Amino acid sequence: MVSKFNLKNKNYSDVIVSFVVVAVIGLIIIPLPSSFLDFLIIVNITVGINILLITLFTKSVLEFTTFPTLLLITTMFRLGLNIASTRLVLTKGNAGHVIDAFANVVAGNNYIVGAVIFVIITIVQIVVVTNGAGRVSEVSARFTLDAMPGKQMAIDADLNSGLINEDEAKKRRADLQREASFYGAMDGASKFVKGDAIAGIIITLINLLGGILIFSMGQGMDVSEALGKFGKLSIGDGLVSQIPSLLISISSGIIVTRSNNNNTFGAAISKDFFPNPLIAGIVSFVLIIIAMVPGFPKIPFFIMSAVFGFIAFKKYKNEDLAEQKLAEQKQEMLLMQKEQELEEDDTVSSFQVEPISVEIGYTLIPMTDDSLDNSLMRQIVNIRKQCAHELGVLLTPIRIRDNLQLGPNDYCIKIKGNEVARGVIYPNKLMVINPENEQLNLEGIDAKEPAFGLDALWIEEKDRDIADIHGATIVEPVTVIATHLKEVIYSNTAELLGRQEVKHLLEGIKDKYNVVIDELIPDIMRLGEVQKVLQNLLKEQIPINDLVTILETLADFGMVTKDVEILTEHVRQSLKRTIAKQYLGSDNVLRVLTIHPELEDMISKNTQKTTSGSIPVLKPEVITQIFDSINKVHQQFTAENIQHVILASPTTRLTLKKLISYNFPGLAVLSLNEVPNEIEIVTLGMISLD
Repeated sequence: MVSKFNLKNKNYSDVIVSFVVVAVIGLIIIPLPSSFLDFLIIVNITVGINILLITLFTKSVLEFTTFPTLLLITTMFRLGLNIASTRLVLTKGNAGHVIDAFANVVAGNNYIVGAVIFVIITIVQIVVVTNGAGRVSEVSARFTLDAMPGKQMAIDADLNSGLINEDEAKKRRADLQREASFYGAMDGASKFVKGDAIAGIIITLINLLGGILIFSMGQGMDVSEALGKFGKLSIGDGLVSQIPSLLISISSGIIVTRSNNNNTFGAAISKDFFPNPLIAGIVSFVLIIIAMVPGFPKIPFFIMSAVFGFIAFKKYKNEDLAEQKLAEQKQEMLLMQKEQELEEDDTVSSFQVEPISVEIGYTLIPMTDDSLDNSLMRQIVNIRKQCAHELGVLLTPIRIRDNLQLGPNDYCIKIKGNEVARGVIYPNKLMVINPENEQLNLEGIDAKEPAFGLDALWIEEKDRDIADIHGATIVEPVTVIATHLKEVIYSNTAELLGRQEVKHLLEGIKDKYNVVIDELIPDIMRLGEVQKVLQNLLKEQIPINDLVTILETLADFGMVTKDVEILTEHVRQSLKRTIAKQYLGSDNVLRVLTIHPELEDMISKNTQKTTSGSIPVLKPEVITQIFDSINKVHQQFTAENIQHVILASPTTRLTLKKLISYNFPGLAVLSLNEVPNEIEIVTLGMISLD
């Protein structure tokens, strides 16, 4: 059951750690060959270096809470290696290449020098590092425990005042307990290191005395020869053990003396050691004075003076830049405050969401500079004009604002405060559409054209000529955003057309066509009902710039029915030339897909009228068959770039459009009454349930 649980959860780290801990115990019992002992000694040194570097790069003791337990395991590992090396020394008179190398490098031909170095390292570790780290851990644990009630009360106060939520409060309480437990554990763990150092001294003496006795009495070796040989081996073994131990002792001292300043040790020391350029400058000057004193070595003092002089220069320069940046930020804040004071409005409109807005990352801000010929501001003005000309809708001004929460190259488009589209722009690059041309071998960033989802590539400006020679479509970064924005607007124009916008449209033509407006509103229809009809037209990309025809049709049929859908269909029939013109081919022929009479009859009979309009009530398998039939012919003619529409009867047109609008949003559905008699119709296929 346990193995199955571990396998299922892939908890391999627990298995590995358990094996390592058991193997450490095995080192004490099982004899090891010298080659394997060399490998384990290198592992021990590597672990010590790694732990030291981890403590240097941690920002808080809570990032390394396993250190006390790890300290115990590494101590046992070193003791196991000591015992294994002692076994080899006393039995074979050889403990591997690593110990021999340490003995030769450190001690040379004089094992007494090696012994002195070994004793110094051990004294430093026990007296200086381990005692100091243990004392710091003890005091830190005591003060942390004493401060816990006050910190708990501070957390509760922040929670009650609403500054933090319940989850954050739980996290802070848990961190307090972990910090107290860590210092308490470190207080005890430091005793392991001290005991390890003492054990290292004892084991070294045993190696020395035991080796001399065994090999002089049992192997016939001279005492002086045995002393020289085992003196070097004992010192080498002691150094191999004490150096990793010293590394971990230093690590424990570093981690318990760290303050939680959210900086690594290197970042903190660089800030604290050189707080003021004046100090570095004075040190540089003092070093030059000392170098001038007769008898002192000049070159080392001049080198250090130059180093501190360079540091002082860089500090002064950085402070000047920081002060300049701070002054600029203050100036910007003052300007923003003035703008806010000028724009401050206590009315409700001051905090309402805007109909449409564009938010950009900070690297895209220069693209909004109105002084540029191809700025984003100018592009948006052109989009509004184009939308008014093609769709007949006069959009409200589109607000552009920077958003620091976005990526530096990101932008998003919002409608009524909600994000509807997002993209990534590289201001200093160019977008190449469909870069799969084999002859176009350019390096760049793969991307998708955000408006239409086409494969694209961001290339450098220097590669523009190459892409242009091969006939690739090259798009400026500003144009990419503008095109995306235009498609979003065209897809959501119906949502952007509110009652206020409809009122502006009617006021714009009232001087010339006041008769039809006065007749229609409010006697026949309300402004909101006219808005719903216009929105229905825009949902199917039908322009409303022929407002006079629309209003006259509504005035004609508004007395007969108040059903907005029926009124929309009447308006569509009045706009049949405008509608059909959008879908004509280059030869002025309308290519259509017809509907099988049985299917059309089924849709007509299964249309249900609800408060939200007419909806089809069909079985799922029937709907699937309809979609499959449409998809088969639609994909074929789309691949051949043949423009086509579905031609339906007036009674089923709207229901069918609602049925397929989600799966086939770009496929138009026209009724027979919406096609002028003079337009030639060519049938490409039929939609049926077969």
